[in-house]
Amino acid sequence: MNITFRQYRTIDLVILLIIITAAEALTAVAAKYWFTGEIYVLSPTVAVLCIVMMRWGGYAAIHAAAAGAALCAVTGATPEQFVIYCIGNCFSLLGLLWFRFAGKDKVRAKVLTTALFTVTVFLAVQVGRWLVGLFFGGALADIGSFIASDSLSLLFAVVVVQLTRRLDGVFEDQKTYLFRVQKERERQEAAAEFGVDEDAGEI
Repeated sequence: MNITFRQYRTIDLVILLIIITAAEALTAVAAKYWFTGEIYVLSPTVAVLCIVMMRWGGYAAIHAAAAGAALCAVTGATPEQFVIYCIGNCFSLLGLLWFRFAGKDKVRAKVLTTALFTVTVFLAVQVGRWLVGLFFGGALADIGSFIASDSLSLLFAVVVVQLTRRLDGVFEDQKTYLFRVQKERERQEAAAEFGVDEDAGEI
């Protein structure tokens, strides 16, 4: 069954939305009930947001807000905390500047640029939460605790994004990926039609 590009995008975004909300809720439950004494938290949000941004760009705002809502819902957060995390997470979209000035291909091409992109998204999320928190009476010094307590999430994100970067089509703009797959399919069909043995290079 053939589907349109819009349908493909919707399906992919919904799957990624389920992944990020379920994963964030699960880690929040673990932190709340199983690892209550730990000062560090582990969140999959930055890792998934990096992948969504690479695949679909600004649609990642939906996933950023949903991840914040999932975390707050599980932990019984206040309305102010819902705003802090949902809006703060959306600051992750500053990472899109990498695509504007360097391009997606260059960001995913090398270990260093991929890592810098991931760090940018992480810091943007932390600064976003901090800035929104200031509006509700937070302290200037809170930025340090935001970054320090979530540093394990940065390490996790860097590792996950580097791994997905090696998987064909996962950490890649999906329009580019689909065009590439289509061209490869057409090349194979043409070779089969004319009886070309691609390995031997003979007819």
